Amino acid sequence: MAAAAAARSLLAAGRARAGGRRCRALPAAGAAPYCTVAPQQQQRQPPPDMKSYLWSRYKEAKRVTKELVPSIMSNMLNPDAIFSNNEMSLSDIEIYGFDYDYTLVFYSKHLHTLIFNAARDLLINEHRYPAEIRKYDYDPNFAIRGLHYDVHRALLMKIDAFHYIQLGTVYRGLSVVPDEEVIAMYDGSHVPLEQMSDFYGKSSQGNTMKQFMDIFSLPEMTLLSCVNEYFLKNNIDYEPVHLYKDVKDSIRDVHIKGIMYRAIEADIEKYICYAEQTRAVLAKLADHGKKMFLITNSPSSFVDKGMKFIVGKDWRDLFDVVIVQADKPNFFNDKRRPFRKVNERGVLLWDKIHKLQKGQIYKQGNLYEFLKLTGWRGSKVLYFGDHIYSDLADLTLKHGWRTGAIIPELRSEIKIMNTEKYIQTMTWLQTLTGLLEHMQVHRDPDSQMILEEWKKERKEMREMNRNFFNAQFGSLFRTDENPTYFLRRLSRFADIYMASLSCLLNYEPDYTFYPRRTPLQHELPGWSDQLCTGTFRIPFLQETVQIK
Repeated sequence: MAAAAAARSLLAAGRARAGGRRCRALPAAGAAPYCTVAPQQQQRQPPPDMKSYLWSRYKEAKRVTKELVPSIMSNMLNPDAIFSNNEMSLSDIEIYGFDYDYTLVFYSKHLHTLIFNAARDLLINEHRYPAEIRKYDYDPNFAIRGLHYDVHRALLMKIDAFHYIQLGTVYRGLSVVPDEEVIAMYDGSHVPLEQMSDFYGKSSQGNTMKQFMDIFSLPEMTLLSCVNEYFLKNNIDYEPVHLYKDVKDSIRDVHIKGIMYRAIEADIEKYICYAEQTRAVLAKLADHGKKMFLITNSPSSFVDKGMKFIVGKDWRDLFDVVIVQADKPNFFNDKRRPFRKVNERGVLLWDKIHKLQKGQIYKQGNLYEFLKLTGWRGSKVLYFGDHIYSDLADLTLKHGWRTGAIIPELRSEIKIMNTEKYIQTMTWLQTLTGLLEHMQVHRDPDSQMILEEWKKERKEMREMNRNFFNAQFGSLFRTDENPTYFLRRLSRFADIYMASLSCLLNYEPDYTFYPRRTPLQHELPGWSDQLCTGTFRIPFLQETVQIK
């Protein structure tokens, strides 16, 4: 309140100095007017001592920022909350659908090491890669989801929602590529649409970029980078396209050949994180009369053993339909493949399927046949999955189902964002950015020298902010300022998103999720928004009206 009062007095003083200038009222009732001046009139009288003036503005901004941090910290984000991109009421949802991997079941850190090691061995044993690549171990802290890989240049990078590469996050092997080299290669930092991945994030039909959206892709990105690093360090001439394909095939074979499935089934307690809350979520939905189904690409015996472990032997009683080896996203588009029933021994039966029965397991099939046999259409269905493209995109665009994205990284990122150090850093970074924006009108040499110092500090703070999350690539959701390409797709294809299904336990079955109305760039925020998200505005209200 004290900060708001101070800001109002600053604005009042500014209005008094504005004299007879033209003013318009803000859209909000009771809001203060602001002044508009013709461009030729926007000349400020420079103070006599610019160094003292600018540094006094800097110190004032620091002071106000420090005062605001405690109030920001009193409004922490809840890591177990559900976040909404689109208004949705659970009272309208009659049927709940689920993916299996990283939706109903979560895996321990050991699984990615297993996938990395198995794929690395396949590269050596079946693709004749040098045995020396065995010296590389899986680093769980190297990559994040949502990164793009330039197949022809063998570069791993982070791209924002506008197709711009975040400089400082481009890696060749395990080493960062200098910004100057990136700009030279791409004639700037923009990646044209025709070079981006296709709709499902794949590199195909002339697209040179692959986007890694799957949680299982973390070992793949790391293995690609490690093998690239080995070839580069040893001056081995190689074709990047062949390397990409060989690593992709090796990772695929870890799944297709059953290496991963057998290892998990043999030591289920090591690889599966037992989550009693999964059963609690399913039981809660069942108690409220909701229908439930499972559509997964994983095989029958693997799903059965995992569900028995995390839910119980009676897990099938909770589901009205169970579909395995669905081959998503083809399941949502291919109208030709019929369903096949799987018996208790895992054998495929040849019976024609006239009805999807509770307690049975079905393989293959397609969504069009699924809709015909169940009648579960439109916005009364809510489907949860972790893969933005394979699980959610077609459902929301083509079939009108509501969608929920499971983003496990969300919980850890929010916990970081709730720390005092992060809040202090981000608040001052926003303030410093505002300071630069407002003071750039001063073009004298002394002012420009100080502004360059501030720009250097801002760059250092941006790097510090990235290191809060991942030393190489930063946050899953943001580049320096813009949303990531990952968040852009998440916002488009998911009505709601959360860290895990257990978040549903915090909400009643008739709860309505409302997306927060955040100010657009051309919308003027109210005082609360200025204080909480635009803190830089307060110390600079005087500066914006000092017009001769």
